[in-house]
Amino acid sequence: MLFHLIFLAFIFLPFRVSAFYFYGYGGDRKCFLKELSKDTLLKVSYNLGVYDGKLIDYALPSSNDYGIVIDVEEVFDNNHRVVHQQNSPSGNFEFLALESGEYKICFQSQVKNWVGKTKTKLEVEFEIGLGEMLKLKEKDALKSLHGRIGILTSKIMEIRREQQLVREREESFRDISESVNSRAMWWIVIQVILLILICVWQMKSLRSFFYKQKIL
Repeated sequence: MLFHLIFLAFIFLPFRVSAFYFYGYGGDRKCFLKELSKDTLLKVSYNLGVYDGKLIDYALPSSNDYGIVIDVEEVFDNNHRVVHQQNSPSGNFEFLALESGEYKICFQSQVKNWVGKTKTKLEVEFEIGLGEMLKLKEKDALKSLHGRIGILTSKIMEIRREQQLVREREESFRDISESVNSRAMWWIVIQVILLILICVWQMKSLRSFFYKQKIL
């Protein structure tokens, strides 16, 4: 049992997942500090909601009215900005740390059109891990999807093989039927020819008999 716990710990330690949400107004800026080692991949999922009085809840706004500005700054290098992106109100963002140290990840809701000082809710989820480990995790998901596609493909191939077998059986039955019909026709022709030959032979025999008896 202890071995299994240690094994699970080693599996899940490379990944750190954390989720946050905070309320504010259009134009507010919120920053998070993350300690990242070199070659660490930071994956962020975010979703901006704007308060809708009719729904009495936060809803995803139009990208024509709102957006998200994402900044990444290197705190260890005098807050040197390394990323500045303007994104849609909802989406994903990835950042690969080229140096070890503390990074500041900032989100700022951007009001594109004048819609008043509306309440906002920003949901953010961080997933931190080694780039190769996160890629491996994605590959496992792809393998699972490929496995399902492979099963469906094999079923389709099996149905096609069954259809092909049915067609081959139909073709074989048709060939046998045509062969039997052809043989039956030739057998009738042969019988007619034999009957004609027998009649001719009998006529000659009778004629010869009549000549011998001097009847003719």
